[in-house]
Amino acid sequence: MASKTLGELFDDFQREAFRLETLDDYGKSGNVDAYQAFLAGEPQPTDYNADWVAEVRSHTSEGKRVYRVHVLSRPLTPYLRFELGWGYQKNVTSGEEFFILDTTEKGNPLQGAPEFWLFDNVTPVVMNYEPDGSFVGANVLPAEEAAEFRAYRDRALAHAVPFPEWWAKYGE
Repeated sequence: MASKTLGELFDDFQREAFRLETLDDYGKSGNVDAYQAFLAGEPQPTDYNADWVAEVRSHTSEGKRVYRVHVLSRPLTPYLRFELGWGYQKNVTSGEEFFILDTTEKGNPLQGAPEFWLFDNVTPVVMNYEPDGSFVGANVLPAEEAAEFRAYRDRALAHAVPFPEWWAKYGE
Protein backbone atom coordinates (compact mmCIF):
# COMPACT_ATOMS: atom_id res chain seq x y z
CA MET A 1 0.00 0.00 0.00
CA ALA A 2 1.36 3.44 -0.93
CA SER A 3 1.92 5.88 1.88
CA LYS A 4 -0.51 8.74 2.28
CA THR A 5 0.27 12.27 1.15
CA LEU A 6 0.62 15.16 3.58
CA GLY A 7 -2.87 16.35 2.66
CA GLU A 8 -4.37 12.91 3.23
CA LEU A 9 -2.62 12.63 6.59
CA PHE A 10 -3.98 16.00 7.63
CA ASP A 11 -7.47 14.97 6.57
CA ASP A 12 -7.30 11.57 8.30
CA PHE A 13 -5.47 12.06 11.61
CA GLN A 14 -7.43 10.91 14.66
CA ARG A 15 -5.93 12.63 17.72
CA GLU A 16 -3.21 15.18 17.05
CA ALA A 17 -1.11 16.92 14.46
CA PHE A 18 2.12 18.55 15.66
CA ARG A 19 4.34 20.87 13.59
CA LEU A 20 7.92 21.97 14.27
CA GLU A 21 8.90 25.16 12.47
CA THR A 22 12.52 26.26 12.41
CA LEU A 23 12.82 28.75 9.54
CA ASP A 24 12.88 32.54 9.80
CA ASP A 25 11.29 33.00 6.38
CA TYR A 26 8.64 31.03 4.52
CA GLY A 27 7.92 34.04 2.30
CA LYS A 28 8.07 32.06 -0.96
CA SER A 29 5.62 29.43 0.35
CA GLY A 30 1.96 29.74 1.16
CA ASN A 31 0.21 33.08 0.90
CA VAL A 32 2.78 35.21 -0.90
CA ASP A 33 0.23 37.93 -1.74
CA ALA A 34 -0.75 38.38 1.91
CA TYR A 35 2.91 38.65 2.89
CA GLN A 36 3.45 41.33 0.25
CA ALA A 37 0.38 43.20 1.55
CA PHE A 38 1.76 43.00 5.08
CA LEU A 39 5.13 44.37 3.92
CA ALA A 40 3.33 47.21 2.13
CA GLY A 41 1.59 48.17 5.38
CA GLU A 42 -1.87 47.22 4.16
CA PRO A 43 -4.50 46.15 6.70
CA GLN A 44 -5.06 42.45 7.20
CA PRO A 45 -7.97 41.25 5.03
CA THR A 46 -10.85 39.85 7.08
CA ASP A 47 -10.77 36.64 5.03
CA TYR A 48 -7.02 36.13 5.50
CA ASN A 49 -6.24 32.43 6.04
CA ALA A 50 -9.95 31.57 6.12
CA ASP A 51 -9.49 28.15 4.49
CA TRP A 52 -6.84 27.05 7.01
CA VAL A 53 -8.86 28.39 9.94
CA ALA A 54 -11.92 26.45 8.73
CA GLU A 55 -9.92 23.27 8.23
CA VAL A 56 -8.29 23.43 11.66
CA ARG A 57 -11.60 24.34 13.31
CA SER A 58 -13.16 21.24 11.75
CA HIS A 59 -10.52 19.14 13.53
CA THR A 60 -10.48 20.95 16.87
CA SER A 61 -14.28 20.94 17.04
CA GLU A 62 -14.01 17.12 16.98
CA GLY A 63 -11.59 17.18 19.94
CA LYS A 64 -8.45 16.76 17.85
CA ARG A 65 -5.37 18.78 18.73
CA VAL A 66 -3.42 20.86 16.18
CA TYR A 67 -0.35 22.51 17.65
CA ARG A 68 3.10 23.72 16.77
CA VAL A 69 6.36 25.04 18.12
CA HIS A 70 8.32 27.67 16.24
CA VAL A 71 12.02 27.96 17.04
CA LEU A 72 13.10 31.57 16.56
CA SER A 73 15.28 34.37 17.84
CA ARG A 74 14.78 38.10 18.14
CA PRO A 75 14.72 40.53 16.49
CA LEU A 76 12.05 38.99 14.34
CA THR A 77 12.51 38.91 10.59
CA PRO A 78 9.85 40.71 8.55
CA TYR A 79 8.39 37.31 7.69
CA LEU A 80 8.14 36.25 11.33
CA ARG A 81 6.42 39.55 12.20
CA PHE A 82 3.90 38.66 9.47
CA GLU A 83 3.52 35.01 10.46
CA LEU A 84 3.07 35.69 14.16
CA GLY A 85 1.19 38.98 13.85
CA TRP A 86 -1.24 37.97 11.11
CA GLY A 87 -1.04 34.19 10.93
CA TYR A 88 -0.81 32.98 14.50
CA GLN A 89 -3.18 35.67 15.79
CA LYS A 90 -5.79 34.57 13.24
CA ASN A 91 -5.15 30.83 13.42
CA VAL A 92 -5.56 30.69 17.20
CA THR A 93 -9.26 31.46 16.62
CA SER A 94 -9.55 27.98 15.08
CA GLY A 95 -8.30 26.26 18.22
CA GLU A 96 -4.78 25.75 16.89
CA GLU A 97 -2.17 26.06 19.65
CA PHE A 98 1.18 27.79 19.22
CA PHE A 99 4.34 27.73 21.29
CA ILE A 100 7.55 29.70 20.88
CA LEU A 101 11.02 28.37 21.57
CA ASP A 102 13.00 31.61 21.73
CA THR A 103 16.74 31.04 21.35
CA THR A 104 17.72 34.72 21.61
CA GLU A 105 19.36 34.35 25.02
CA LYS A 106 20.04 30.60 25.10
CA GLY A 107 21.24 27.82 22.87
CA ASN A 108 18.95 25.95 20.52
CA PRO A 109 18.12 22.54 22.05
CA LEU A 110 16.86 21.44 18.62
CA GLN A 111 19.87 22.47 16.55
CA GLY A 112 19.77 20.44 13.35
CA ALA A 113 16.21 19.17 13.82
CA PRO A 114 14.23 18.99 10.60
CA GLU A 115 11.02 20.83 9.81
CA PHE A 116 8.20 18.34 10.24
CA TRP A 117 4.64 17.37 10.98
CA LEU A 118 3.93 14.41 13.27
CA PHE A 119 0.48 12.83 13.01
CA ASP A 120 -0.98 10.81 15.88
CA ASN A 121 2.52 10.22 17.27
CA VAL A 122 3.22 7.64 14.56
CA THR A 123 3.59 9.30 11.15
CA PRO A 124 6.40 11.83 10.69
CA VAL A 125 6.47 14.01 7.59
CA VAL A 126 9.67 15.95 6.89
CA MET A 127 9.03 19.30 5.22
CA ASN A 128 11.65 20.41 2.69
CA TYR A 129 12.43 24.03 1.83
CA GLU A 130 14.91 25.88 -0.36
CA PRO A 131 17.13 28.46 1.37
CA ASP A 132 14.78 31.22 0.14
CA GLY A 133 11.82 29.65 1.96
CA SER A 134 10.25 27.96 -1.06
CA PHE A 135 8.50 24.71 -0.16
CA VAL A 136 9.84 21.87 -2.32
CA GLY A 137 8.03 18.85 -0.95
CA ALA A 138 7.22 16.58 1.94
CA ASN A 139 8.64 13.15 2.74
CA VAL A 140 6.30 10.82 4.62
CA LEU A 141 8.44 8.53 6.76
CA PRO A 142 7.58 5.10 8.12
CA ALA A 143 6.20 4.70 11.63
CA GLU A 144 9.48 3.02 12.64
CA GLU A 145 11.10 6.48 12.55
CA ALA A 146 8.47 8.22 14.68
CA ALA A 147 10.36 7.91 18.00
CA GLU A 148 12.99 10.41 16.82
CA PHE A 149 10.28 12.93 15.95
CA ARG A 150 8.40 12.41 19.21
CA ALA A 151 11.68 13.18 20.99
CA TYR A 152 12.09 16.40 18.95
CA ARG A 153 8.51 17.37 19.79
CA ASP A 154 8.92 16.65 23.49
CA ARG A 155 12.20 18.59 23.65
CA ALA A 156 10.64 21.53 21.80
CA LEU A 157 7.65 21.67 24.12
CA ALA A 158 9.87 21.39 27.21
CA HIS A 159 11.73 24.55 26.17
CA ALA A 160 8.87 26.55 24.63
CA VAL A 161 6.32 28.93 26.09
CA PRO A 162 2.73 29.43 24.96
CA PHE A 163 2.53 31.93 22.12
CA PRO A 164 0.10 34.34 23.88
CA GLU A 165 2.53 34.64 26.81
CA TRP A 166 5.53 35.18 24.50
CA TRP A 167 3.64 37.63 22.25
CA ALA A 168 2.51 39.72 25.24
CA LYS A 169 6.17 40.17 26.18
CA TYR A 170 7.88 40.43 22.76
CA GLY A 171 5.20 41.01 20.10
CA GLU A 172 5.88 43.78 17.68
